[in-house]
Amino acid sequence: MEFLKRISFNNLLLLAFGLLVFRYGFLDLQPGLPLALNHWQYALMVLATLLVAAGGFLVYNYHARDEQTSEGKTYNIYAILTLAGIGIGYYLSDYIGKPLVVTILIIAAAIIYLYATSLKQMLIVSNFIVATAVAMSIIVIGVYNLYPLIMPGNKTYLATIFEVMLDYTLFIFIITFILTLVYNLRDTDRDYNSGNTTLPIVIGKDRAVKVVFFAAFIPLAFLFYYVNKYLLNLTLALGYGLLFVITPMIYFLVKLWTAKTTKDFNHLVFILKMVLFFTILSIAVITYNIQNNA
Repeated sequence: MEFLKRISFNNLLLLAFGLLVFRYGFLDLQPGLPLALNHWQYALMVLATLLVAAGGFLVYNYHARDEQTSEGKTYNIYAILTLAGIGIGYYLSDYIGKPLVVTILIIAAAIIYLYATSLKQMLIVSNFIVATAVAMSIIVIGVYNLYPLIMPGNKTYLATIFEVMLDYTLFIFIITFILTLVYNLRDTDRDYNSGNTTLPIVIGKDRAVKVVFFAAFIPLAFLFYYVNKYLLNLTLALGYGLLFVITPMIYFLVKLWTAKTTKDFNHLVFILKMVLFFTILSIAVITYNIQNNA
């Protein structure tokens, strides 16, 4: 149980959920869409992604809060998880005839490692790195499943699918970036004692809350734009988006403005994770609504 906590098992579950929803709630439902990986190979891709992420969470949690486990043991387990993930990723990339595709996992592993060991001490850069690493999990899907099959005849079709996935990647990146800032607000005292340079430490907690508050309007504006452009004629998807994504974001803004305690910020973390969960699920809802209308 302690090991599952150290690899942030709850976050890994959310990541696995997202990877499975994008395959079975979106890609598999697109007419005539070729995929490079079959079902069991896709399961291996999910496993590879989770192993790399688990290694990153393990070493980050060690540096952030776990001083009781030996450093050598932590890094040995990290190396096993990461190398296993990259090894599986290489097997799959070789199978689809694109060995260099595994580079996406290597880059993700490098980003996570740099953040966990050094970049977490750099103002804002660390938040950007974490958000990038999380958002790259969506890119992995496209790189492994769509890129190897691009041909002149299907380039436009696949580009449209890629565009949808990039929209989700951008939104997940923004929400994750804000989530890391909320973590900074919650962990200000611990970060100060650890020598980390975070936004609340540099400009003060009250000012940082205001910065995060106004930054949270960016994903909200993104949502309203997306709804207006794509969902106005999709009743189910529109209702879902308003109720399960936009409303929680507005609630987040209201609660953030008066947040003071660790309990307050933990609640805000939970809200943003729920936004991520329902955002991921929305791709299946939108796909179903489009096909139902058709």
